[in-house]
Amino acid sequence: MSSVYFIGAGPGDPELITVKGKRLIEQADLVLYAGSLVPRELVACARDDAEVADSAPLSLSETHELMLRTVRSGGIVARVHTGDPGLYGAVREQAELLDREGVRWEIVPGVTSASAAVAAAGRSFTVPGGTQTLILSRLAGRTPVPESEHLRELARHGSSMAVYLSAGDPEGVRNALLEGGMASSTFALVAYRVGWPEEKIVETTVSGLAQTARDNGFTRQTLFVVLPGQDAESARSLLYDEDFRHMFRG
Repeated sequence: MSSVYFIGAGPGDPELITVKGKRLIEQADLVLYAGSLVPRELVACARDDAEVADSAPLSLSETHELMLRTVRSGGIVARVHTGDPGLYGAVREQAELLDREGVRWEIVPGVTSASAAVAAAGRSFTVPGGTQTLILSRLAGRTPVPESEHLRELARHGSSMAVYLSAGDPEGVRNALLEGGMASSTFALVAYRVGWPEEKIVETTVSGLAQTARDNGFTRQTLFVVLPGQDAESARSLLYDEDFRHMFRG
């Protein structure tokens, strides 16, 4: 049995968390959550006698000491991350410190904001007969991006894309996509604070990404989603075609 659970909280909606994730928060002795990204309501299910702490103002060493103190007293820690811990989740640094202490840990996946944004917009990443690929990436910032993974290079695939952590430079996102050959008229979404009460998702095009973000004041917690082929009227799944046969339909 693990002592520390890294739990994906989803994008913000308290109901967009897995059953397992919620159960572990309810059982934990220490609930440590990133208050700048995870709403307090999401951890409100913690036990009355559990310690609930916001990690936003804490350093890595301070969060580690909190977790270690709980584990050494025989308790369980729920370390709650926004979205899915496997995507820009910074779990590795915390896990390495726990490994040094011989503490067992486990990751509980969560809903990432790209999935929540497309669902809220009533859209799909893939298009029958069109793109079958989704690329998740970001602009380079304080965290560098390999040149081979520059948005310009990724855009050359013409596939669906979700661009995270790039709200500070929407012009850079737009320009990179256009430089990579993405058609300026390609359907796109600008999704702000997905899953939060103030969620706003605006439909636009690749050429309009930056202006849409600027006009709406989306400067933080904003996701850019590019969805080629959304206007293809003939795009229909073969699954429901009357002539489509598979092992359960003769």
